[in-house]
This record gives sequence, structure tokens and C-alpha cells, in this order.
Amino acid sequence: QLVESGGGSVQAGGSLRLSCVVSGMKYDTYCVGWFRQTLGNEREGVATMYTGGRATYYADAVQGRFTISQDKAKNTMYLQMNDLKPEDTAIYYCAATIAAQSMCRLREATFFTYWAQGTQVTVS
Repeated sequence: QLVESGGGSVQAGGSLRLSCVVSGMKYDTYCVGWFRQTLGNEREGVATMYTGGRATYYADAVQGRFTISQDKAKNTMYLQMNDLKPEDTAIYYCAATIAAQSMCRLREATFFTYWAQGTQVTVS
């Protein structure tokens, strides 16, 4: 089960941090990702990391502004979003799947099995 929190409204240039508590995964290490979706568009990968590693992967549109991280003790994933722009407005989703570390890259949405409910981020 994945439960998200932290969305909201912010002015351009501002920051938000999204959180995603992960529970019930069969293994201790897995691939996690953040996606976003706007009306009429496909779900877009934003950032990915493997919980047993340190490498992180970002979409070009957010590179240098967004940071994916984890707190293993809390089974929680984060997406720190800085210097937000109006084009970042979307519903954001965290996702997880059991996969080898070598496969955990910025992947399409179909790669992920488990999804949170989504949270709205609005930048004006």
C-alpha cells in the first residue's frame, strides 16, 4: 500500500515536498518512482530510485529542481520540488514495483505495479 501526502498550491518559484509511505512490500528493496499527469495526457515519469541503492534518475524537465529521496526507517519516499513552475502543475503519484536494481531507471508507468492515490500540485 502506498499513501501520499504533501500536495497543494504554491506560487512560481516556490517549493513543495511530497511524501509517500510504503507498506506491505514483499521485499525490503524495490524500485520507486514519482509520476505526474495532467488532463488528457499520459502519466509522465518524473524521478526514480532503487531503495537499496543511491542512484537517482530524473526527467529532463525537472533535473536540478526536484530531488527524490527516502527515509528507510520510516518506509517513506520523498519528492522535494524546488523552483516550481506553472508547467509543473499536475496530479502527482508515487509508485513502487519489485524489480532488479539494474532495471530501476526512469521507466514508463506500466513498469510499476503499486500506486498511491495521487495528490494535486498547482503552481500559479
